[in-house]
Amino acid sequence: MDIGVLTVPLGDESIEDAVAYLDGLGVDAVELGVGGWPGEAHLDRAEVLGDDRAQEELRALLREHDLRISALATHNNPLHPDPDRSEEADRELREAIALADELDVGTVTCFSGLPAGAPGDSTPNWITAPWPTEHADAHEYQWEEVGIPYWSEIAAHADAHGVDVAIEMHPNMLVYEPTGLVTLREATNDRIGANFDPSHLYWQGIDATEAIRYLGERDAIHHVHAKDTRVYDANARVKGVLDTTAYTEEPDRSWLFRSIGYGHDEAHWKDVVSTLRMVGYEGALSIEHEDSLTSSREGLEKAGDVLRRAVFETQPGEAYWAE
Repeated sequence: MDIGVLTVPLGDESIEDAVAYLDGLGVDAVELGVGGWPGEAHLDRAEVLGDDRAQEELRALLREHDLRISALATHNNPLHPDPDRSEEADRELREAIALADELDVGTVTCFSGLPAGAPGDSTPNWITAPWPTEHADAHEYQWEEVGIPYWSEIAAHADAHGVDVAIEMHPNMLVYEPTGLVTLREATNDRIGANFDPSHLYWQGIDATEAIRYLGERDAIHHVHAKDTRVYDANARVKGVLDTTAYTEEPDRSWLFRSIGYGHDEAHWKDVVSTLRMVGYEGALSIEHEDSLTSSREGLEKAGDVLRRAVFETQPGEAYWAE
């Protein structure tokens, strides 16, 4: 199992400086943004797509630092009711899949997107309850008329390129928890799976290791983000966890994204790593830094420190004692 980093927090540095720094930290893999909210500071998708020379320059740089690309990231909303926004997100995703194929990268990470609640609406609508009944109708519309038809096309496109699409389960998106991810996978094909990011599950009250087992039993984990969350009970007991307080108003929030080890202890992360191995995942743990209480570099370094003690460096040995 590799320790990786989503390089977005280092976007103010050149890719040369960023990978040299990560090499010095002992990182094994990088996840590179190629569009959408992650941006493309380190890999201009449009410029590199179809350009053999640019691709070889990237490969040479990564070889120099003994790094591989775990995934290309393009998190956006391809189901947005504004056609300009959905078309841009769709183009980014399709081109990211094609570029991953050209670079021999097996995975693209993304969001499922979120449609409007009905034809003609202009704002995405996150449905979280089946009543009043128009909400149940809206939810059915989002899945049956928008989400499944779109993702069936993307699944076929990904299959044609031999690339897995790893959807990050994220609130304010159509797919925000494991059963929804499996529903979409079963309605499309096995190229659709999870970018397993526990940070968005923790504050919803979902048990991360149970979610890993649930998805792992269905071979549905394509990539993993290493990102933590801390629920601050004093606030959550008053207003719950559906918190619209600004992320920069940290003392007033019910929960915050935290660096690995600052939301859950090291023993928990060792359990996460062990459970991933139990279900057969041996890919990257891609650190995503979004902890507003520390700098990017310190957050990445502290996360890497915990994960280095948690990951296994060897394959399991023979269970000689069981014979």
